[in-house]
Amino acid sequence: MLRANPTIFRALIVAMAAPFALASCHQSDTTASGSEPAAAADVRMVIDEAEAALAILALLREGAEPEDEAWKRLFSTEGYVRLKRREESMQRPFPDEAFMAFLRSDEMLGGAAALSAALNDWRKADTQAASRLAQAYLPAGTRIRATLYPVIKPQSNSFVFETSTDPAIFMYLDPNVPHSKLENTLAHELHHIGYASACAGASAENAAEGVKAAMTWAGAFGEGLAMLAAAGGPAVHPHAVSPPGERARWDEDVANVAQDMKRVETFFLDVIEGRLTGDEAIRDVAMGFFGVQGPWYTIGWSMAATIEEVNGRERLLAVMCDPRLLLATYNAAAMQSTASGKPKPLWSEALMTRLGP
Repeated sequence: MLRANPTIFRALIVAMAAPFALASCHQSDTTASGSEPAAAADVRMVIDEAEAALAILALLREGAEPEDEAWKRLFSTEGYVRLKRREESMQRPFPDEAFMAFLRSDEMLGGAAALSAALNDWRKADTQAASRLAQAYLPAGTRIRATLYPVIKPQSNSFVFETSTDPAIFMYLDPNVPHSKLENTLAHELHHIGYASACAGASAENAAEGVKAAMTWAGAFGEGLAMLAAAGGPAVHPHAVSPPGERARWDEDVANVAQDMKRVETFFLDVIEGRLTGDEAIRDVAMGFFGVQGPWYTIGWSMAATIEEVNGRERLLAVMCDPRLLLATYNAAAMQSTASGKPKPLWSEALMTRLGP
């Protein structure tokens, strides 16, 4: 499973992009192509680090000692160089000697065959299809540019890096993740990158400080928008290509959306009315709504799906960059849905009044 925790950091990065928005075959170095114009979609998958690591593992499994040239080839790959730079930017040492020891470990030698099979499967991933899914839930003309790096590394996490300059999506090469799941996750990540670009001009100039703070965090509902985009629409289960356990967990969490909306609303009102102040204190509460795929995901998805079902996708795209407008549009759509026999929970009048127009 590709853990959702890296998306927490992605959401925080996107938050910096706009006051209201919180808010990646043998294809070693291939630019995605197809019907999308190059200016709108530039998504590459670079597998050079994984290939070089597997070549070394193959030698070690045969009892041969890799020559210096093999190690130099690994350490000069685009994937390894950027991975190392990312780790060092997080103040985490990433010495080449430690990586050499990691590849020599019994665990890596024993898992080499499974990793090789996984990389062969991941080569089948259609980066252009993932890009199309993401772009379908972004305003026309939104540019998506990113490089996907499937990597073999000590930590099993996945994350984004340098999103404002040269967006990179690092995905831990996991033998338990088929390429269909990889495409789904990639579409999710690409939507985040496009969302940051599309919503960069959002403004909250006339809002009170408490409203600004609350609505900045409301941009984390972008996680739910990304879930909807990656699925391909409200009629498709967000975990259609996930293992049964992940799908069951999502269904259980979505069933609790009404209760979770009350929790998140309390958070918003506490921030707006000054009962919860200070960036660190606000952040501590807001981060609790991420979880594996917590309320930022399930509520965001529920709101977006309801708006699209009732008012159409164009309406959803028109309000996605302003959380105040998103919440108000959802309430109107939810009332129509309830009137038609599909009850939906609402944000309270108290919250909507305090958010302002």
